[in-house]
Amino acid sequence: MSPAFKERICSSNKSKSAIPHSTFKCRKSLELRKEEMKNIRRDHPMKIPVIVERFHKETSLPQLEKEKYLVPAEVTMSQFVSIIRTRMALTSSQAFYLIINNKSMACMSKSMGEIYREERDDDGFLYMVYASQEMFG
Repeated sequence: MSPAFKERICSSNKSKSAIPHSTFKCRKSLELRKEEMKNIRRDHPMKIPVIVERFHKETSLPQLEKEKYLVPAEVTMSQFVSIIRTRMALTSSQAFYLIINNKSMACMSKSMGEIYREERDDDGFLYMVYASQEMFG
């Protein structure tokens, strides 16, 4: 992400509400994220570091209590979606999507290890955003 693009995204996330939404990338510099990644790799070399955040315009899905997840590489995307669904305490009729790097949905049968190798960010984290069906029409 270019510095200009990051500034535009971080600035647009500043709302007039009491608690403005701020992404992990906006709150932490690249240096800090890389340092955190180094520590994660040292302590948990077999886990995939995933950041899961709510889409900034999302209103119907709850905010997750935590945004950082360390996931075994063999867990499939389908299993990870189930984990996130459980964390949000959604009913079976509530649909949501996990978007990787703000651009695409992953194949549900792929392992998190495969997705990580294909989609990880320069800082070493895998970024996902969740949103309800209403956000996509």
